[in-house]
Amino acid sequence: MFTKIKVFILPLHAKRFAKQTMNSRIRHVGVVDSIEHSHVRVRIVQAAACSACKVASHCNASEAKEKIIDVYTDANGLRIGEEVVVSTSGSTASRATLIGFVIPLGILVGVLFVMKILGYSDEASALWAMGALIPYYICVWLLRERIAKSISFQLERTITN
Repeated sequence: MFTKIKVFILPLHAKRFAKQTMNSRIRHVGVVDSIEHSHVRVRIVQAAACSACKVASHCNASEAKEKIIDVYTDANGLRIGEEVVVSTSGSTASRATLIGFVIPLGILVGVLFVMKILGYSDEASALWAMGALIPYYICVWLLRERIAKSISFQLERTITN
């Protein structure tokens, strides 16, 4: 009886977590790097979770990377060097993760599995799996403008006292 209850509780919990993640916003503080009409480039520092640690400077695991984010928005009043907050929705981040990581991984593992079932060697299966990603990435490249429209960022000015 308890096993059946757990089966029903887990999907409800997962659905609630997914709904909460989709509604949340992801925010990064950055600096305006350049402005061209309605195209604003913002430089952000993407830090690893452990970068706030006191011993992060002595640890090889901590890292921080500078990224340039392209934001298509009305740039009225923005100045180069101004601090802003770049944000996007959780659903947009999920869509980007799906396109960038989940689908390619599924193709890679799926083709590898099928090739092994068909009796190909490990090396040949791996080459077929990697080769199967070429058409996927060509499609992503061809659809890059459409994807860029579906993955959008917003800018907010930071309030300084």
